[in-house]
Amino acid sequence: MSDSKPTHQVHVLTNDTCDILVVLHGANLRQALLDHGLSPYAVLTQRANCGGRGLCATCGVWFEAGEPAPSHWHHQLAARFAYPRLSCQINVNADMIIRLLADKRIWGKHYPTHRWKKE
Repeated sequence: MSDSKPTHQVHVLTNDTCDILVVLHGANLRQALLDHGLSPYAVLTQRANCGGRGLCATCGVWFEAGEPAPSHWHHQLAARFAYPRLSCQINVNADMIIRLLADKRIWGKHYPTHRWKKE
């Protein structure tokens, strides 16, 4: 009898590349990305984030396939308003294809301070 847990494939798309991760069933998506040397964070939020508690909304990813049903309040808003999903609030329970937001600065925006610039 085998004690091994089932695994799933997570295809991670970033610009022109596709990494295929083999992840244990039930693993946290954010942690799986970090464990494989991939980051859901922007450059500015690599160190300034909530550590996976679902508070800062900086670890968002887009789903191409295998998106789990929304269960966290942010994911319910994401589904309604087309926001990225928080990777820290997703457990890998099936194969999935995700896209990292490679060009985001903070929270998916290109210019987070644009509203404070003088006209």
